[in-house]
Amino acid sequence: MKRLKWCYLALVIFLAACSTDISDYEKTQPTFNLFEYFSGQSHAWGMVQDYSNKQTRRFEVKLVGTVKENTLTLKEDFVFDDGEKTQRTWVITKMTDGTYQGKADDIIGVAKGVVKGNALHWQYDFNLKVGDSSYEVSFDDWLYRQDERHVFNITSVRKFGIEVARITLFFQK
Repeated sequence: MKRLKWCYLALVIFLAACSTDISDYEKTQPTFNLFEYFSGQSHAWGMVQDYSNKQTRRFEVKLVGTVKENTLTLKEDFVFDDGEKTQRTWVITKMTDGTYQGKADDIIGVAKGVVKGNALHWQYDFNLKVGDSSYEVSFDDWLYRQDERHVFNITSVRKFGIEVARITLFFQK
């Protein structure tokens, strides 16, 4: 049992050492201006994969963003492949230090984000509804600006630090 604990600890340290840091993207282009990209209308397509990488859901999102001073209000209308429709409205504020903070109804606490070069690292806790149940999970989003019209998004969904799902999303302006 003691040996198993040491192996687990070594694995956790190894995986933490392998994680990407936002500063790795400092000099990448094109620069990701979050407010500029999501101002106006955009459209996205995505999928959810479970822990075994099996695709479990597909969806489309229509987005409308409005910017007023240092705040982006981003309305997202989701349509899932099973017909479910949901809506989320983000209110994202650019802080004086250049970081971002966001709130939405199903977000627990405050989302926090940092942009460097063409990348945005966005993290938050989320109230995930599955049927009649609800689970608190952590979202670790990485968005990458590809060009003037396209952004790629990969999200790791974690519970107790273990990845339980992955979301892949493609945005088009």
